[in-house]
Amino acid sequence: MSGYKRMRRQHQKQLIALENRLKAEMDELRLRLQKEVETHANNTYIELERLAKRHAVHTDKELKAATAEEKRIQQQIIAQQKKELTTFLDNQKREYRLCKEKIKEVNEMNEDPSTPKEEKQERLSRHKETVQRSQADDEAHLLDQQRLVYDRSCRAMKRRTLVRRHEFEQEQMREELNKKKTQKEMEQALMIRQDESTQELERRQLQTLQRLRVELIRLQHQTELENQEEYNGRRQRELHRKHALEQRQQPRNLKMLEMQIKKQFQDTCKVQTKQYKALRNHQLEVSPKSEHKAILKSLKEEQTRKLAVLAEQYEQSINEMMASQAMRLKEEQQGECQALKQQLQQEMELLDAYQNKTKAQTEAQHERELQKLEQEVSLRRAHLEQKIEEELASLQKERTERIKHLFERQEREMDAFDAESAKLGFESLGSLDFPKEDDR
Repeated sequence: MSGYKRMRRQHQKQLIALENRLKAEMDELRLRLQKEVETHANNTYIELERLAKRHAVHTDKELKAATAEEKRIQQQIIAQQKKELTTFLDNQKREYRLCKEKIKEVNEMNEDPSTPKEEKQERLSRHKETVQRSQADDEAHLLDQQRLVYDRSCRAMKRRTLVRRHEFEQEQMREELNKKKTQKEMEQALMIRQDESTQELERRQLQTLQRLRVELIRLQHQTELENQEEYNGRRQRELHRKHALEQRQQPRNLKMLEMQIKKQFQDTCKVQTKQYKALRNHQLEVSPKSEHKAILKSLKEEQTRKLAVLAEQYEQSINEMMASQAMRLKEEQQGECQALKQQLQQEMELLDAYQNKTKAQTEAQHERELQKLEQEVSLRRAHLEQKIEEELASLQKERTERIKHLFERQEREMDAFDAESAKLGFESLGSLDFPKEDDR
């Protein structure tokens, strides 16, 4: 039994050691998964920071490019207007010369010889002044038109820059939101993979623990059965030795009983001898002396006959005693054997019932553990899926709100810009086209 208790303690130590090892393995897995989540979160933060910096650099670059584009177009417009003004002035000079020559010709044809020279000069001067005023008005009108075109073009360029900035902001926001969505999907995929790896480890650990428990119970039951069989064999050997000892001791016991019967026979013979002597003396006293011899002979024969009967009874008692003792011993031994066999069979049946009950309890415990694990796994997965849905809904809501706020802000900026342009007298600025860099 001490070995059995030692085995039970050893089994308990094995189960505790396995549970501690499995717990350490689970803690290690959870720590590794937590580090994976933290690493992914850090990488996501770094990616978004890098994206924000890249957007800032691109925004600054786009702003500088838009400023340079405005300056280029302004310089193009100024150069074009200078060229137009130069051409216009050259045409005016040419027209002035032609007009001047034409006036001279007309004056010469219609000239009155009697007209004074001063009057001719004055008339020519008035024509020149009229032409010059007309040309000056045309030049002023051209300059006004050029200034209006320049201002309208600059305003249109600012509007186009604003539109391009809005498009750039929309593109950056879409890129940022898509990056967040991608990172969130990667995070959710990581969480699902971690949940699946946790499920796999939990199931494997439960199977390992249950297999060890079943194996230890098998060894325990095998030891119990071996101990019971060894106990049964020992009890049967002890009973066999007891019966063998009783068989060896039976002749001695029979001898003692025979001696007791013999002593009783001897005592009976002594009593009968005393009775015979008393009867003989009494018969001799009451009988005549002539009959004494016949009386003594008769009494002697009677005594011999009775002693023979007693001897026969003695022999019969001895034989009956020996036969009854042998039969009684055999019956007692058979009864003891049968009782021991029934007792050992009952104990074996009790052991088998106890072991079957233990197996059934263990199987029920394993089934409960498996059901509990599946419930925990299912509940954890449902919470994870609910969390994923909530995060996706929150991300979609954030995306919608940010896009909505961006469009509302851009619409306000565009409306304010168009309102200001309308106050300045500029409308339909979006239809203007500007020369590209390759057209210069």
